[in-house]
Amino acid sequence: MAASATLHCLTGCAIGEILGLLVGTAAGLTNAVTIALSIGLAFVFGYALSTLPLVQGGVALGSALKVVLAADTLSILTMEVVDNAVVAVVPGAMDAGLVNPVFWLSMMLALAVAFVAAFPVNRALIDRGQGHALTHDMHGDHDSHSRGPTISAGALAAAIVAFLVGGLTVSVADELAQRGEPATTRSQGAMPMPGTWLQARSWAAEIAGQRVPPGRGSTREA
Repeated sequence: MAASATLHCLTGCAIGEILGLLVGTAAGLTNAVTIALSIGLAFVFGYALSTLPLVQGGVALGSALKVVLAADTLSILTMEVVDNAVVAVVPGAMDAGLVNPVFWLSMMLALAVAFVAAFPVNRALIDRGQGHALTHDMHGDHDSHSRGPTISAGALAAAIVAFLVGGLTVSVADELAQRGEPATTRSQGAMPMPGTWLQARSWAAEIAGQRVPPGRGSTREA
């Protein structure tokens, strides 16, 4: 049960963080706002993955949310603290764009360490009758025929790995494509997908005949 609970939280954290970075970068948000958005969405998706099965099983939304907030908050908080700490210490990770292999490798490392850190937290809570033991008990209070389909821990792990490997594959392919691209491509006005968002702005400025102001690079600058 502890492994399943940790994977549910990990899946929500991964989805929320990636979505937050996408939105923050596309909207040109500052580094601090983008990180805050990513953490906020990680909590939202983490709670959602635990709430939906309860609602499908016939539990009222309000009751389900109360249980999930009590069961998942400490686990998600642990993951977010550890995850962001790991990314912060990986060289180049804070400046890497979503199509940079460094981003996906650092994300893999951060989520793996976050899982290791949150697993004992979930196990301790469950042993004390708290955490996901609360959601398990709530499932038990409802007839099994009314429950919606559940997602196994193995399926969640496979989904996380597939998601991360897919992102890494795309970023590596983009990096290789850039290395094999003729140097005249940009001078002809074409702008290939950048490895970092700073490159994107530099190329756009080059095409427009402008200069990028110093210190105005990636939204993930420290």
